[in-house]
Amino acid sequence: MKKHLIEEDTRSVSDFGANINAFVEQVIQSKKPLILTESGKSRAVLLDIDNYEALIEEIELLKDVQTAEEQIQNGDYF
Repeated sequence: MKKHLIEEDTRSVSDFGANINAFVEQVIQSKKPLILTESGKSRAVLLDIDNYEALIEEIELLKDVQTAEEQIQNGDYF
């Protein structure tokens, strides 16, 4: 995932609603997430599917490593 620039990659929910197709295309092409704000507060993030799947895989791998470390600490290994 490319480096996130808050100023460039943050839009209001209302702006997003008025330009959905353009912002979805921006996220797909840039491979950078888009932060959506409401009343000046971050409310949601739009990711392209490749980055979403990569994040999920990384989280699952980290959970597996954590589980393995706990099992080793507890002597629960063969």
